[in-house]
Order: sequence, then C-alpha cells, then structure tokens
Amino acid sequence: MAINAKQLNNEYNEQGYFVIRNYFSDEEISSLRAVILKFHQRWQQENHTFYQQEAFNSSLITGSQHLGFNDRVKLFNFISSTKVMKIVDAVITAIPAFMNTQLFFNPVNPELKDFWHRDCQYDYEVDDQIKVIQETQVVHLRIPLFDEYGMELVPGTHKRWDNEEEFDVRQEQNGKLSSDPLSTGKKIPLAAGDLLVFSADMIHRGLYGLDRLALDMLVFDSTGDYVDYVDDDCLPDEQMLKEITDPRLFKNTMALKAMA
Repeated sequence: MAINAKQLNNEYNEQGYFVIRNYFSDEEISSLRAVILKFHQRWQQENHTFYQQEAFNSSLITGSQHLGFNDRVKLFNFISSTKVMKIVDAVITAIPAFMNTQLFFNPVNPELKDFWHRDCQYDYEVDDQIKVIQETQVVHLRIPLFDEYGMELVPGTHKRWDNEEEFDVRQEQNGKLSSDPLSTGKKIPLAAGDLLVFSADMIHRGLYGLDRLALDMLVFDSTGDYVDYVDDDCLPDEQMLKEITDPRLFKNTMALKAMA
C-alpha cells in the first residue's frame, strides 16, 4: 500500500488523527495476535483481582515478565517494521523514540464506562495541560486485533483547549460524568488490520464492546521530555538488537536514556 507521508502529516497536524483501513494483512494480524494473546492470558492470571474489578488496559507488553526472548523479538520487529516506521516517520519527522506499548480490552466490571480524557491530565494540572498540548508530541498507533467499536475522538483538540461542554465532561463537574456523550465527538469504528494514529493529548475515549483487544504503540519526539516514562525492561537487550531488522526506534530511546 502506497503511503503519502506529506498527506498523513498534514492530516495529523490538522485533525490530530488519521486512520488507514486494511493496512495490515490477515497474516500479519494473525501472527501479532498469537503473541499478544499469550501475553494477555498470562497477564490476566498474574493480575486476576485487578482484572476482574477495575482493569481496561495493560502495559509493558514488550517487557520480560510475560513473554520470552523469541516473542519479544517478534514484537520489536513488528513495532519497528517498514510498514510501521513509514507511519512513524510521517508523523514525527525529527527523531522518533519508543515509549511503551499498551493493550486495551473490555473491562470485566460492568460498572466501568468508557470515559473521555487527555493522556496528559494524569500527569499535569490544568494550567500545565494547556501548555503541554501545544508543546509536546506523543503519538498512539493503535492496531485492533479483532473488529471493534473503536475510538471516539474530538478532532483538533490536540492543539486547542476544551470548550465548556468538553471540560465539564472530562473533569466531571457541573453534574457531568466523563462517560457522557460529547456533541463534538467523532466515532471511528475499527476492524482487525486497520491502523489508527492519534495524539495522546487530544480528547478521546475507547468504545467498549464486541471483542475489543487493541495494541497501542506509543512513540514520542526526542525533543520532548519523556524518556523518564520508559521502562528499561521494555527495551531490547544487546542480543535482541542483533535480531531486530531496524532497531533505530529503540536505539533512539536508549541514547536519550544514556544522556539523562
């Protein structure tokens, strides 16, 4: 599939997201799904109570806790594959670096509702959130492993602040809940093989239901101050680097950590 990097970059800069349908083949998704399901099953066993009561995602998928050498190498090679790196380079034109992986699934607890948020709200107070969305660049690359309802996004909020309705819902104030609908929201249904790229700091929420299981890869602009968020165990070791076809995404992160 031909990729127009300039067009994707423009679309991301203007809207904060883009989606490419059927970007990955059935074979690619099947191979990725096998590794992710192995992680997910082991993670559920290790986190049984948390999974049953409040979980809707997990992280550190490339770490050593639940996957062995070969499966981790498979993941690293997928994350840094030519297909993925074409997209990463289109969005982050400077020096992209690997941050983390996350896995999103339906919560077992029916009381948990899909909720609006900006990723930065968990690390910054409101005044700093306003600055962060103008200055930083963290990108989610979401790959659904099964057909799902997908995501709901508020286009353009990667660069603009909340309006009154959005802020009340996201902050759960003035009688609003973070799961309430937003008039500005846009639903993006996803199927296995699609790729959704979106800004971590735009207003968004995952939509629960169906067989939801989506892998997110997080990358960031090396000029941003995000290296402290990277877990060393989620990076490849020296032996793994030899097995990775294009390890620059991980080497960029390692270089940043060495300078920190």
